[in-house]
Amino acid sequence: MGADEPLQHERDRAGPAPPGGLLDLLSVAAIVLDTRGRIVFWSPQAEEVFGYTAKEALGQYAAMLVRSEHRDLVTRLFAEVMNTGASWAGAFPIRHKDGSTRLVEFRNMRLLDDLGDTYALGIAADRTTLQQVETDLALSQRLVSQAPIGIALLDTDLRYMLINPALERINGIPAVDHIGKHPRDILTFLDLDTIESAMRHVLLTGTPVIDQYTVGRTPADPDHDHAWSVSYFRVEGSSGRVIGVANSVVDVSERHQATTEADRARRRLSVIADASARVGTTLEVEHTAKELVDVAVPDLADVATVDVLDDVLAFRPTTPSHEPGPEMFRALAVAAAYPTDATAAALAVGDLATYGADRLITRCVHTGQPIVVAHADRDDLQHIARDAQAAATFAHAGVHSYLAVPLIARNEVLGVLDLLRARNPLPFDEDDVLLAGEIAARAAVAIDNARWHQSVRNTAETLQRSLLPGQPPPLTGLDVASRYQPALATQEVGGDWYDVIPLAGDKTALVVGDVMGNGIDAAATMGRLRTATCAFADLDLEPDEVLYHLDKITRGLEHYIATCIYAVYDPHDHRCRIANAGHLPPVLDAADGHRRLLDLPTGAPLGVGGVPFHTASFELRPGDRLILYTDGLVETRHHPIDDRLDTLLSTLDEPRRPLEETCDWLLHALRHPDDHDDVALLIAEARRVPPAPE
Repeated sequence: MGADEPLQHERDRAGPAPPGGLLDLLSVAAIVLDTRGRIVFWSPQAEEVFGYTAKEALGQYAAMLVRSEHRDLVTRLFAEVMNTGASWAGAFPIRHKDGSTRLVEFRNMRLLDDLGDTYALGIAADRTTLQQVETDLALSQRLVSQAPIGIALLDTDLRYMLINPALERINGIPAVDHIGKHPRDILTFLDLDTIESAMRHVLLTGTPVIDQYTVGRTPADPDHDHAWSVSYFRVEGSSGRVIGVANSVVDVSERHQATTEADRARRRLSVIADASARVGTTLEVEHTAKELVDVAVPDLADVATVDVLDDVLAFRPTTPSHEPGPEMFRALAVAAAYPTDATAAALAVGDLATYGADRLITRCVHTGQPIVVAHADRDDLQHIARDAQAAATFAHAGVHSYLAVPLIARNEVLGVLDLLRARNPLPFDEDDVLLAGEIAARAAVAIDNARWHQSVRNTAETLQRSLLPGQPPPLTGLDVASRYQPALATQEVGGDWYDVIPLAGDKTALVVGDVMGNGIDAAATMGRLRTATCAFADLDLEPDEVLYHLDKITRGLEHYIATCIYAVYDPHDHRCRIANAGHLPPVLDAADGHRRLLDLPTGAPLGVGGVPFHTASFELRPGDRLILYTDGLVETRHHPIDDRLDTLLSTLDEPRRPLEETCDWLLHALRHPDDHDDVALLIAEARRVPPAPE
């Protein structure tokens, strides 16, 4: 049995109705008089109206109910009804059993039985009760008809029984066209399944539904969405019989619009706050672009890409033209809210593509203005995608709306943030343009900062690498391997360096140093110190003397200071002479597996002055290794340096690798992606020197 079938069954069932209807509410009394005016029938309700029981009234003349001054009038009216058959209606004062006078509404008419005898039937109701009911009905009718909110009454089969003028205006359909029809026959634009389900639930349970939100359109305004607050409650008679369900409808479109605007504003602030926190956390162009698309998806778009002009990335000057032509873009980032073929139609990260002047992305960078295609058809997609195949893929993926926002920093257009919607059914609107413009503006500055930083950093790194030594010539009794690893792109390069200098007598000088500071100035200072070191090494000076002269030079280089290790190895006596200027201690990794930090006089950094340097000596036998490094290999911001030096030694506990592999292993094991300093690493391994021929 369906949800509303019990109610339908009750409505169609034949039989007596339970008390509590309108007649019971009015307590309508029935009295029958014979031709002499005697009471021959007396209904139970007559006792309520007149106060006399049937036993007291039957057989008595009706005049007992009338005050003496009205008896002549009553006699005349009774005779007129009996003689002519005409009915009489009106209000008349009667004498109640308790002695009071009450005004009673009468309907009098003549009756004729099957024997031809005549009687008088009087139907009576208390006038006060009748007036109250009339007032209530009139008030109800006025309230319903004049109410500013829509009101409807539907029967238990959910067919309209009544609607007021306000609901007639809301629905845009005449009231007469509602009567006898279901809501789904009238309001085809709304979610009727939800509406009728709520009504049936109210009919069955009697539990009202209050302030249910409904958004949609009606024939009154088919081009715009409206919002209504709808309430449903069950209507019952005085006996509890279910009459139907009433619903009230209040147009709350303005409130809904205000709420929607507030939600949009909150969403906009949330996205902007998210962009402020997440975009520009590094000084890497590609990473910043990825942060931007990750913020845009899925709150703003289903697919987002960042494409930057290749000339801008390469710092190539652009030539203004009165007729802008095609532009070459490099894809920096792509993100999607879900797996979709649309990402395959976009450029892969790092790819280059030339877009003609008819493409919207090209027009966006030429004009420096956002371009929005709220409803993109197949022709529009031809001007959005890079080629016809990509346009077909966009169409197949359901792309229906497009927004391009220029990335502008310091009055220069860098590229475009492209946004696509497919599953999101809403087209891009002006609010979306403003929001995309906000986050694009913030991201553009971060991208511009990153590209400038990257350019300066690349210049400094190029300078630094050019100042470092190339492949050393064959050395007597010594094999070497070296690495230079710059810091992350978020940091400028430093002044770390190493050198391998062949000396007379088959000796070799090994140098590792670190100019404190970073950037091009530090790299240039490093180059000057390296050149000076090579010059002093050729003089065959003791290591402490070389550091002494380097200290004098460094003191003349303004505010720069540097740490340095200088060692000279003689393969013929397997002795290594070494001096330290404020640098971390080298590691001696002996061939027998024993390894230790060399305990050397530390000395002061170069450029401090006034502190003498000392030369120490130790044996470096064939198979022994000397490991020189800068602090970027071991120092972190979260660990004591002694702990890190112990970690360096334990890392070397691994099975011994070839020199080149050892360099890579140490960098991999000790360096963290967030490390912020350069590293110079030099490993020298002593080997046997063949005896000189006699």
